Amino acid sequence: MLLRDLLAVAELRLALLTGDDRLDREISGVLITDLPDPGRYVSGGELVLTGLMWRQEPADSERFVDALVKAGVAALGAGDARLGLVPDDLVAACRDRGLPLLEVPVEVPFGAVTEIVGRRLAGAQVGDLRGALGRHRRIVAAVAEGAGLDELFSLMASELGVTGAVISASGSVIAGELPEGHAVRLAREYLAAVRLPAVVGVNGPFTVFAVDRSHRAAGWALACRGELDVEVGFELASCVAMERTRMEEGRRVERRLAEQLIALACSGAPDLSELSARLRTCGIDAAEPYVVVTATAARRNATEGPDPAVLGGQVVEELLDRQVVAAAGADGSVALVPLRDDGTAGALAAGLRERTALLTAGLPGTRVSIGVSGALTGPSAIRGGVEEAGHARRLADARGGGVVTSDEIYTHALLLATVPGDVRRSFAERLLGPLFDYDRRHQAELVRTLGSFLECAGSWNACAERLHVHVNTVRYRIRRVEELTGKDLSSMADRVDLFLALRAS
Repeated sequence: MLLRDLLAVAELRLALLTGDDRLDREISGVLITDLPDPGRYVSGGELVLTGLMWRQEPADSERFVDALVKAGVAALGAGDARLGLVPDDLVAACRDRGLPLLEVPVEVPFGAVTEIVGRRLAGAQVGDLRGALGRHRRIVAAVAEGAGLDELFSLMASELGVTGAVISASGSVIAGELPEGHAVRLAREYLAAVRLPAVVGVNGPFTVFAVDRSHRAAGWALACRGELDVEVGFELASCVAMERTRMEEGRRVERRLAEQLIALACSGAPDLSELSARLRTCGIDAAEPYVVVTATAARRNATEGPDPAVLGGQVVEELLDRQVVAAAGADGSVALVPLRDDGTAGALAAGLRERTALLTAGLPGTRVSIGVSGALTGPSAIRGGVEEAGHARRLADARGGGVVTSDEIYTHALLLATVPGDVRRSFAERLLGPLFDYDRRHQAELVRTLGSFLECAGSWNACAERLHVHVNTVRYRIRRVEELTGKDLSSMADRVDLFLALRAS
Protein backbone atom coordinates (compact mmCIF):
# COMPACT_ATOMS: atom_id res chain seq x y z
CA MET A 1 0.00 0.00 0.00
CA LEU A 2 1.34 3.44 -0.96
CA LEU A 3 1.22 6.48 1.30
CA ARG A 4 -0.92 8.32 -1.24
CA ASP A 5 -3.45 5.44 -1.14
CA LEU A 6 -3.78 5.83 2.62
CA LEU A 7 -4.34 9.60 2.34
CA ALA A 8 -7.05 8.93 -0.23
CA VAL A 9 -9.18 7.01 2.34
CA ALA A 10 -11.80 9.66 3.04
CA GLU A 11 -13.14 8.16 6.27
CA LEU A 12 -9.77 8.58 7.98
CA ARG A 13 -9.48 12.33 7.19
CA LEU A 14 -5.70 12.22 7.47
CA ALA A 15 -3.79 15.45 6.74
CA LEU A 16 -0.30 15.49 5.22
CA LEU A 17 1.91 17.97 7.10
CA THR A 18 5.29 17.15 5.49
CA GLY A 19 6.53 14.92 2.66
CA ASP A 20 4.59 16.03 -0.43
CA ASP A 21 7.35 14.54 -2.60
CA ARG A 22 7.33 11.14 -0.86
CA LEU A 23 3.75 9.96 -1.44
CA ASP A 24 4.91 6.88 -3.39
CA ARG A 25 6.50 5.35 -0.32
CA GLU A 26 5.24 1.82 0.29
CA ILE A 27 3.74 0.96 3.68
CA SER A 28 4.59 -2.53 4.89
CA GLY A 29 2.65 -2.41 8.18
CA VAL A 30 1.59 -0.29 11.16
CA LEU A 31 3.22 0.16 14.58
CA ILE A 32 1.49 2.03 17.42
CA THR A 33 3.97 3.26 20.02
CA ASP A 34 4.71 5.99 22.56
CA LEU A 35 8.21 4.81 23.37
CA PRO A 36 10.81 7.62 23.14
CA ASP A 37 13.01 5.34 20.97
CA PRO A 38 10.97 2.69 19.09
CA GLY A 39 13.76 1.91 16.59
CA ARG A 40 14.37 -1.60 17.87
CA TYR A 41 10.75 -2.59 17.20
CA VAL A 42 10.58 -1.64 13.50
CA SER A 43 12.26 -3.30 10.53
CA GLY A 44 11.62 -0.63 7.89
CA GLY A 45 8.67 0.48 5.79
CA GLU A 46 6.14 0.82 8.63
CA LEU A 47 3.68 3.61 9.33
CA VAL A 48 4.34 4.59 12.97
CA LEU A 49 1.33 5.98 14.90
CA THR A 50 1.97 7.87 18.16
CA GLY A 51 -0.10 9.73 20.72
CA LEU A 52 2.94 11.94 21.61
CA MET A 53 3.13 10.66 25.20
CA TRP A 54 6.93 10.55 24.83
CA ARG A 55 7.19 14.35 24.24
CA GLN A 56 8.17 16.25 27.36
CA GLU A 57 10.07 19.09 25.66
CA PRO A 58 10.63 20.30 22.07
CA ALA A 59 14.07 18.64 21.86
CA ASP A 60 12.38 15.23 22.28
CA SER A 61 10.92 15.56 18.75
CA GLU A 62 14.33 15.53 17.06
CA ARG A 63 15.45 12.49 19.05
CA PHE A 64 12.23 10.61 18.25
CA VAL A 65 12.31 11.41 14.53
CA ASP A 66 16.03 10.56 14.30
CA ALA A 67 15.29 7.09 15.67
CA LEU A 68 12.50 6.56 13.11
CA VAL A 69 14.57 7.74 10.16
CA LYS A 70 17.46 5.50 11.20
CA ALA A 71 15.08 2.52 11.33
CA GLY A 72 13.76 3.31 7.83
CA VAL A 73 10.06 3.82 8.60
CA ALA A 74 7.82 4.98 5.76
CA ALA A 75 5.91 7.74 7.62
CA LEU A 76 4.83 9.04 11.01
CA GLY A 77 1.21 9.59 12.05
CA ALA A 78 0.70 11.87 15.07
CA GLY A 79 -2.58 12.02 16.98
CA ASP A 80 -4.19 15.20 18.31
CA ALA A 81 -5.69 13.63 21.43
CA ARG A 82 -3.04 14.70 23.96
CA LEU A 83 -2.05 18.20 22.78
CA GLY A 84 -4.97 19.03 20.52
CA LEU A 85 -2.55 19.58 17.63
CA VAL A 86 0.73 18.41 16.17
CA PRO A 87 3.51 20.56 17.71
CA ASP A 88 5.62 22.72 15.38
CA ASP A 89 8.87 21.20 16.64
CA LEU A 90 7.74 17.75 15.45
CA VAL A 91 6.69 19.18 12.07
CA ALA A 92 10.09 20.88 11.71
CA ALA A 93 12.00 17.74 12.71
CA CYS A 94 10.13 15.63 10.12
CA ARG A 95 10.53 18.26 7.39
CA ASP A 96 14.26 18.62 8.02
CA ARG A 97 14.80 14.86 7.89
CA GLY A 98 12.52 14.08 4.95
CA LEU A 99 10.06 11.97 6.95
CA PRO A 100 6.39 12.25 5.85
CA LEU A 101 4.18 13.37 8.76
CA LEU A 102 0.43 12.75 8.92
CA GLU A 103 -2.00 14.38 11.34
CA VAL A 104 -4.57 11.92 12.74
CA PRO A 105 -7.76 13.69 13.95
CA VAL A 106 -8.71 13.11 17.58
CA GLU A 107 -11.96 11.37 16.57
CA VAL A 108 -10.14 8.78 14.42
CA PRO A 109 -8.84 5.84 16.48
CA PHE A 110 -5.48 4.39 15.60
CA GLY A 111 -7.19 0.99 15.34
CA ALA A 112 -9.18 2.23 12.33
CA VAL A 113 -5.98 3.15 10.50
CA THR A 114 -4.41 -0.19 11.41
CA GLU A 115 -7.47 -2.13 10.19
CA ILE A 116 -7.63 -0.38 6.82
CA VAL A 117 -3.90 -0.80 6.18
CA GLY A 118 -4.05 -4.45 7.23
CA ARG A 119 -6.99 -5.21 4.90
CA ARG A 120 -5.27 -3.53 1.99
CA LEU A 121 -1.99 -5.38 2.59
CA ALA A 122 -3.78 -8.73 2.95
CA GLY A 123 -5.57 -8.15 -0.34
CA ALA A 124 -2.30 -7.28 -2.05
CA GLN A 125 -0.66 -10.44 -0.71
CA VAL A 126 -3.51 -12.59 -2.01
CA GLY A 127 -3.23 -10.88 -5.38
CA ASP A 128 0.52 -11.42 -5.43
CA LEU A 129 0.05 -15.07 -4.52
CA ARG A 130 -2.56 -15.56 -7.22
CA GLY A 131 -0.31 -13.85 -9.72
CA ALA A 132 2.66 -15.98 -8.72
CA LEU A 133 0.62 -19.17 -8.96
CA GLY A 134 -0.60 -18.10 -12.36
CA ARG A 135 2.94 -17.43 -13.54
CA HIS A 136 4.15 -20.79 -12.21
CA ARG A 137 1.28 -22.58 -13.93
CA ARG A 138 2.13 -20.90 -17.23
CA ILE A 139 5.75 -22.04 -16.94
CA VAL A 140 4.82 -25.63 -16.04
CA ALA A 141 2.24 -25.76 -18.83
CA ALA A 142 4.76 -24.50 -21.37
CA VAL A 143 7.30 -27.18 -20.38
CA ALA A 144 4.63 -29.88 -20.40
CA GLU A 145 3.67 -28.84 -23.92
CA GLY A 146 7.25 -29.24 -25.14
CA ALA A 147 9.03 -25.97 -24.41
CA GLY A 148 12.80 -26.50 -24.43
CA LEU A 149 15.29 -25.28 -21.85
CA ASP A 150 15.97 -22.03 -23.72
CA GLU A 151 12.27 -21.17 -23.72
CA LEU A 152 12.03 -22.19 -20.06
CA PHE A 153 14.75 -19.70 -19.11
CA SER A 154 13.06 -16.97 -21.14
CA LEU A 155 9.84 -17.61 -19.21
CA MET A 156 11.68 -17.68 -15.89
CA ALA A 157 13.15 -14.26 -16.61
CA SER A 158 9.96 -12.66 -17.94
CA GLU A 159 7.44 -14.20 -15.53
CA LEU A 160 9.46 -14.52 -12.32
CA GLY A 161 12.51 -12.33 -12.82
CA VAL A 162 14.71 -15.38 -12.16
CA THR A 163 17.95 -15.85 -14.09
CA GLY A 164 20.70 -18.43 -13.96
CA ALA A 165 21.72 -21.61 -15.75
CA VAL A 166 21.59 -25.38 -15.79
CA ILE A 167 25.09 -26.79 -15.33
CA SER A 168 26.57 -30.28 -15.48
CA ALA A 169 28.69 -31.79 -12.72
CA SER A 170 31.77 -31.19 -14.87
CA GLY A 171 31.09 -27.45 -15.11
CA SER A 172 29.59 -27.04 -18.59
CA VAL A 173 26.58 -24.77 -19.18
CA ILE A 174 23.68 -26.77 -20.58
CA ALA A 175 21.14 -23.93 -20.74
CA GLY A 176 20.94 -20.32 -19.62
CA GLU A 177 23.74 -17.79 -19.41
CA LEU A 178 26.70 -18.03 -17.07
CA PRO A 179 30.43 -17.26 -17.46
CA GLU A 180 32.53 -20.42 -17.78
CA GLY A 181 34.48 -19.67 -14.61
CA HIS A 182 31.28 -19.24 -12.62
CA ALA A 183 29.90 -22.53 -13.99
CA VAL A 184 33.01 -24.45 -12.91
CA ARG A 185 32.93 -22.96 -9.40
CA LEU A 186 29.22 -23.65 -9.04
CA ALA A 187 29.77 -27.23 -10.21
CA ARG A 188 32.34 -27.67 -7.44
CA GLU A 189 29.86 -26.32 -4.89
CA TYR A 190 27.15 -28.62 -6.27
CA LEU A 191 29.37 -31.69 -5.96
CA ALA A 192 30.61 -30.81 -2.47
CA ALA A 193 27.27 -29.71 -0.97
CA VAL A 194 26.16 -31.87 1.93
CA ARG A 195 22.56 -30.84 1.33
CA LEU A 196 20.71 -29.22 -1.56
CA PRO A 197 19.37 -26.65 -2.19
CA ALA A 198 22.28 -24.55 -1.01
CA VAL A 199 23.05 -20.84 -1.23
CA VAL A 200 26.63 -20.31 -2.38
CA GLY A 201 28.64 -17.21 -3.16
CA VAL A 202 30.12 -16.95 -6.66
CA ASN A 203 30.42 -13.25 -7.48
CA GLY A 204 27.14 -12.81 -5.63
CA PRO A 205 24.73 -15.36 -4.15
CA PHE A 206 23.34 -18.29 -6.15
CA THR A 207 20.79 -20.84 -4.99
CA VAL A 208 21.72 -24.30 -6.29
CA PHE A 209 19.11 -27.06 -6.72
CA ALA A 210 19.60 -30.67 -7.83
CA VAL A 211 17.68 -31.29 -11.04
CA ASP A 212 17.26 -35.07 -10.80
CA ARG A 213 18.06 -38.08 -8.68
CA SER A 214 20.94 -39.24 -10.90
CA HIS A 215 24.32 -39.93 -9.37
CA ARG A 216 25.89 -36.50 -8.91
CA ALA A 217 28.73 -37.46 -11.25
CA ALA A 218 26.22 -37.43 -14.12
CA GLY A 219 23.68 -35.08 -12.58
CA TRP A 220 22.54 -31.58 -13.46
CA ALA A 221 22.13 -28.59 -11.18
CA LEU A 222 19.93 -25.51 -11.50
CA ALA A 223 21.82 -22.42 -10.33
CA CYS A 224 19.62 -19.32 -9.89
CA ARG A 225 20.98 -15.88 -9.09
CA GLY A 226 20.07 -14.59 -5.65
CA GLU A 227 18.51 -16.33 -2.67
CA LEU A 228 15.53 -17.93 -4.40
CA ASP A 229 12.41 -19.09 -2.57
CA VAL A 230 12.82 -22.85 -2.04
CA GLU A 231 9.36 -23.80 -3.30
CA VAL A 232 9.81 -21.78 -6.48
CA GLY A 233 13.24 -23.31 -7.00
CA PHE A 234 11.98 -26.87 -6.54
CA GLU A 235 9.25 -26.23 -9.11
CA LEU A 236 11.72 -24.82 -11.63
CA ALA A 237 14.13 -27.71 -11.04
CA SER A 238 11.23 -30.10 -11.67
CA CYS A 239 10.58 -28.35 -14.97
CA VAL A 240 14.21 -28.83 -15.97
CA ALA A 241 14.03 -32.49 -14.91
CA MET A 242 10.92 -32.91 -17.06
CA GLU A 243 12.79 -31.58 -20.08
CA ARG A 244 15.82 -33.76 -19.35
CA THR A 245 13.59 -36.84 -19.23
CA ARG A 246 12.18 -35.88 -22.62
CA MET A 247 15.70 -35.42 -24.00
CA GLU A 248 16.75 -38.80 -22.59
CA GLU A 249 13.95 -40.54 -24.50
CA GLY A 250 15.50 -39.39 -27.76
CA ARG A 251 19.01 -40.35 -26.65
CA ARG A 252 17.91 -43.89 -25.81
CA VAL A 253 17.24 -44.48 -29.50
CA GLU A 254 20.67 -43.12 -30.39
CA ARG A 255 22.29 -45.35 -27.75
CA ARG A 256 20.60 -48.44 -29.19
CA LEU A 257 21.98 -47.57 -32.64
CA ALA A 258 25.45 -47.14 -31.13
CA GLU A 259 25.17 -50.49 -29.33
CA GLN A 260 24.22 -52.20 -32.59
CA LEU A 261 27.16 -50.57 -34.37
CA ILE A 262 29.68 -51.69 -31.72
CA ALA A 263 28.22 -55.22 -31.58
CA LEU A 264 28.43 -55.56 -35.37
CA ALA A 265 31.98 -54.13 -35.52
CA CYS A 266 33.22 -56.54 -32.85
CA SER A 267 31.57 -59.61 -34.40
CA GLY A 268 33.60 -62.17 -36.31
CA ALA A 269 33.42 -60.91 -39.91
CA PRO A 270 31.15 -57.85 -40.23
CA ASP A 271 29.82 -56.64 -43.56
CA LEU A 272 31.80 -53.44 -44.19
CA SER A 273 29.05 -51.85 -46.29
CA GLU A 274 26.51 -52.37 -43.52
CA LEU A 275 29.07 -51.17 -40.98
CA SER A 276 29.65 -48.00 -43.02
CA ALA A 277 25.93 -47.34 -43.18
CA ARG A 278 25.54 -47.78 -39.42
CA LEU A 279 28.55 -45.51 -38.81
CA ARG A 280 26.87 -42.76 -40.86
CA THR A 281 23.64 -43.33 -38.93
CA CYS A 282 25.60 -42.59 -35.77
CA GLY A 283 26.76 -39.27 -37.26
CA ILE A 284 30.28 -40.17 -38.44
CA ASP A 285 31.26 -40.18 -42.11
CA ALA A 286 33.30 -43.17 -43.29
CA ALA A 287 36.29 -40.94 -44.13
CA GLU A 288 36.06 -38.85 -40.95
CA PRO A 289 38.68 -39.39 -38.20
CA TYR A 290 37.42 -40.44 -34.78
CA VAL A 291 38.56 -41.99 -31.52
CA VAL A 292 36.99 -44.64 -29.33
CA VAL A 293 36.42 -43.73 -25.68
CA THR A 294 35.55 -46.33 -23.06
CA ALA A 295 34.61 -45.59 -19.44
CA THR A 296 33.38 -46.90 -16.13
CA ALA A 297 32.38 -44.99 -13.00
CA ALA A 298 31.51 -46.22 -9.52
CA ARG A 299 31.91 -45.45 -5.85
CA ARG A 300 35.07 -46.97 -4.42
CA ASN A 301 34.51 -50.34 -2.74
CA ALA A 302 30.78 -50.12 -3.53
CA THR A 303 28.82 -53.39 -3.49
CA GLU A 304 25.66 -51.82 -4.87
CA GLY A 305 24.59 -48.78 -6.84
CA PRO A 306 24.48 -47.87 -10.53
CA ASP A 307 26.07 -50.23 -13.05
CA PRO A 308 29.65 -48.92 -13.55
CA ALA A 309 29.35 -49.20 -17.34
CA VAL A 310 26.03 -47.36 -17.50
CA LEU A 311 27.18 -44.64 -15.12
CA GLY A 312 30.48 -44.39 -17.00
CA GLY A 313 28.57 -43.80 -20.22
CA GLN A 314 26.46 -41.08 -18.64
CA VAL A 315 29.56 -39.39 -17.26
CA VAL A 316 31.37 -39.48 -20.62
CA GLU A 317 28.35 -37.98 -22.36
CA GLU A 318 28.31 -35.10 -19.88
CA LEU A 319 32.10 -34.64 -20.04
CA LEU A 320 31.77 -34.29 -23.83
CA ASP A 321 28.86 -31.82 -23.54
CA ARG A 322 26.32 -34.41 -24.73
CA GLN A 323 27.73 -34.27 -28.26
CA VAL A 324 28.04 -38.07 -28.34
CA VAL A 325 26.17 -41.08 -27.01
CA ALA A 326 27.77 -44.00 -25.19
CA ALA A 327 26.78 -47.64 -25.68
CA ALA A 328 26.93 -49.61 -22.44
CA GLY A 329 28.78 -52.92 -22.63
CA ALA A 330 29.94 -55.65 -20.29
CA ASP A 331 33.40 -54.11 -19.97
CA GLY A 332 32.41 -50.45 -19.78
CA SER A 333 30.63 -47.96 -21.99
CA VAL A 334 31.87 -47.24 -25.52
CA ALA A 335 31.55 -43.95 -27.43
CA LEU A 336 32.79 -43.03 -30.89
CA VAL A 337 33.92 -39.39 -30.82
CA PRO A 338 34.52 -37.61 -34.15
CA LEU A 339 37.65 -35.43 -34.38
CA ARG A 340 36.34 -32.26 -35.98
CA ASP A 341 37.70 -28.74 -36.40
CA ASP A 342 41.26 -30.09 -36.65
CA GLY A 343 40.95 -31.76 -33.26
CA THR A 344 43.39 -34.45 -32.15
CA ALA A 345 43.16 -37.45 -29.90
CA GLY A 346 45.66 -35.80 -27.54
CA ALA A 347 43.61 -32.61 -27.25
CA LEU A 348 40.46 -34.64 -26.59
CA ALA A 349 42.23 -36.63 -23.86
CA ALA A 350 43.57 -33.43 -22.27
CA GLY A 351 40.06 -31.97 -22.09
CA LEU A 352 38.73 -35.18 -20.57
CA ARG A 353 41.51 -35.18 -17.97
CA GLU A 354 40.73 -31.63 -16.91
CA ARG A 355 37.03 -32.23 -16.52
CA THR A 356 37.45 -35.64 -14.90
CA ALA A 357 39.82 -34.10 -12.34
CA LEU A 358 37.17 -31.49 -11.46
CA LEU A 359 34.56 -34.21 -11.11
CA THR A 360 36.57 -36.58 -8.93
CA ALA A 361 37.91 -33.73 -6.77
CA GLY A 362 34.32 -32.87 -5.89
CA LEU A 363 33.37 -36.54 -5.40
CA PRO A 364 36.42 -38.12 -3.74
CA GLY A 365 34.56 -41.39 -3.18
CA THR A 366 33.91 -41.89 -6.89
CA ARG A 367 36.37 -43.46 -9.34
CA VAL A 368 36.06 -42.59 -13.03
CA SER A 369 38.26 -44.63 -15.40
CA ILE A 370 38.47 -43.59 -19.06
CA GLY A 371 40.45 -45.04 -21.97
CA VAL A 372 41.05 -43.21 -25.25
CA SER A 373 42.21 -44.88 -28.46
CA GLY A 374 44.41 -43.31 -31.10
CA ALA A 375 42.90 -41.53 -34.10
CA LEU A 376 41.04 -43.94 -36.39
CA THR A 377 39.37 -43.76 -39.80
CA GLY A 378 36.78 -46.01 -41.40
CA PRO A 379 34.47 -48.72 -40.09
CA SER A 380 37.06 -51.49 -40.17
CA ALA A 381 39.08 -49.72 -37.44
CA ILE A 382 36.28 -49.75 -34.86
CA ARG A 383 37.06 -53.18 -33.43
CA GLY A 384 40.74 -52.43 -32.90
CA GLY A 385 39.86 -49.04 -31.41
CA VAL A 386 37.46 -50.65 -28.92
CA GLU A 387 40.15 -53.12 -27.83
CA GLU A 388 42.78 -50.38 -27.59
CA ALA A 389 40.55 -48.05 -25.57
CA GLY A 390 39.50 -50.97 -23.37
CA HIS A 391 43.13 -51.77 -22.51
CA ALA A 392 43.71 -48.09 -21.69
CA ARG A 393 40.61 -47.99 -19.47
CA ARG A 394 41.71 -51.07 -17.54
CA LEU A 395 45.10 -49.47 -16.99
CA ALA A 396 43.35 -46.32 -15.72
CA ASP A 397 41.29 -48.49 -13.38
CA ALA A 398 44.43 -50.21 -12.08
CA ARG A 399 45.87 -46.76 -11.33
CA GLY A 400 42.81 -45.81 -9.28
CA GLY A 401 41.00 -43.89 -12.02
CA GLY A 402 41.72 -41.11 -14.47
CA VAL A 403 42.25 -40.90 -18.23
CA VAL A 404 44.74 -43.11 -20.12
CA THR A 405 45.46 -42.88 -23.85
CA SER A 406 46.63 -45.56 -26.24
CA ASP A 407 50.13 -44.02 -26.20
CA GLU A 408 50.51 -45.12 -22.58
CA ILE A 409 49.46 -48.75 -22.91
CA TYR A 410 52.23 -50.09 -25.11
CA THR A 411 54.56 -50.50 -22.13
CA HIS A 412 55.07 -52.96 -19.27
CA ALA A 413 52.29 -51.05 -17.46
CA LEU A 414 49.69 -52.62 -19.77
CA LEU A 415 50.98 -56.10 -19.01
CA LEU A 416 50.81 -55.44 -15.28
CA ALA A 417 47.34 -53.94 -15.57
CA THR A 418 46.01 -57.09 -17.20
CA VAL A 419 47.41 -59.35 -14.44
CA PRO A 420 44.99 -59.98 -11.53
CA GLY A 421 45.81 -57.96 -8.43
CA ASP A 422 46.42 -60.98 -6.19
CA VAL A 423 48.90 -62.40 -8.73
CA ARG A 424 50.77 -59.07 -8.88
CA ARG A 425 50.95 -58.87 -5.10
CA SER A 426 52.14 -62.49 -4.81
CA PHE A 427 54.83 -61.91 -7.47
CA ALA A 428 56.12 -58.77 -5.74
CA GLU A 429 56.07 -60.35 -2.28
CA ARG A 430 57.93 -63.44 -3.48
CA LEU A 431 60.81 -61.40 -4.92
CA LEU A 432 60.89 -58.32 -2.71
CA GLY A 433 59.61 -59.66 0.60
CA PRO A 434 63.12 -60.50 1.91
CA LEU A 435 64.32 -56.99 1.01
CA PHE A 436 61.44 -55.27 2.83
CA ASP A 437 62.05 -57.49 5.88
CA TYR A 438 65.76 -56.68 5.89
CA ASP A 439 65.07 -52.94 5.59
CA ARG A 440 62.64 -53.07 8.52
CA ARG A 441 65.09 -54.94 10.75
CA HIS A 442 68.23 -52.98 9.90
CA GLN A 443 66.81 -49.56 8.83
CA ALA A 444 68.60 -50.18 5.53
CA GLU A 445 67.63 -48.93 2.08
CA LEU A 446 67.95 -52.00 -0.10
CA VAL A 447 64.61 -51.50 -1.91
CA ARG A 448 65.34 -47.84 -2.63
CA THR A 449 68.86 -48.66 -3.80
CA LEU A 450 67.57 -51.43 -6.09
CA GLY A 451 65.07 -49.05 -7.67
CA SER A 452 67.70 -46.37 -8.27
CA PHE A 453 70.21 -48.92 -9.62
CA LEU A 454 67.71 -50.17 -12.20
CA GLU A 455 66.65 -46.65 -13.18
CA CYS A 456 70.32 -45.79 -13.72
CA ALA A 457 70.65 -48.78 -16.08
CA GLY A 458 73.05 -50.55 -13.72
CA SER A 459 75.54 -47.67 -13.45
CA TRP A 460 77.29 -47.81 -10.06
CA ASN A 461 78.50 -44.21 -10.18
CA ALA A 462 75.19 -42.73 -11.38
CA CYS A 463 73.30 -44.64 -8.69
CA ALA A 464 75.75 -43.46 -5.99
CA GLU A 465 75.34 -39.84 -7.10
CA ARG A 466 71.56 -40.12 -7.05
CA LEU A 467 71.55 -41.62 -3.54
CA HIS A 468 74.35 -39.33 -2.29
CA VAL A 469 76.39 -42.27 -1.01
CA HIS A 470 79.82 -43.74 -1.82
CA VAL A 471 79.95 -46.12 -4.77
CA ASN A 472 81.21 -48.91 -2.48
CA THR A 473 78.00 -48.53 -0.44
CA VAL A 474 75.99 -49.16 -3.59
CA ARG A 475 78.10 -52.22 -4.42
CA TYR A 476 77.60 -53.61 -0.90
CA ARG A 477 73.82 -53.07 -1.01
CA ILE A 478 73.41 -54.63 -4.45
CA ARG A 479 75.39 -57.72 -3.35
CA ARG A 480 73.03 -57.99 -0.35
CA VAL A 481 70.02 -57.70 -2.73
CA GLU A 482 71.40 -60.54 -4.85
CA GLU A 483 71.98 -62.73 -1.79
CA LEU A 484 68.48 -62.17 -0.41
CA THR A 485 66.59 -62.56 -3.72
CA GLY A 486 68.75 -65.16 -5.43
CA LYS A 487 68.90 -62.93 -8.52
CA ASP A 488 71.93 -61.88 -10.54
CA LEU A 489 71.72 -58.18 -11.44
CA SER A 490 74.22 -58.62 -14.24
CA SER A 491 71.53 -60.72 -15.97
CA MET A 492 68.97 -58.82 -18.05
CA ALA A 493 66.27 -61.42 -17.28
CA ASP A 494 66.80 -61.07 -13.53
CA ARG A 495 66.82 -57.27 -13.82
CA VAL A 496 63.47 -57.40 -15.63
CA ASP A 497 62.01 -59.64 -12.91
CA LEU A 498 63.02 -57.26 -10.15
CA PHE A 499 61.95 -54.18 -12.14
CA LEU A 500 58.45 -55.64 -12.68
CA ALA A 501 58.24 -56.66 -9.03
CA LEU A 502 58.97 -53.08 -7.99
CA ARG A 503 56.28 -51.78 -10.33
CA ALA A 504 53.78 -54.36 -9.09
CA SER A 505 54.42 -53.68 -5.41
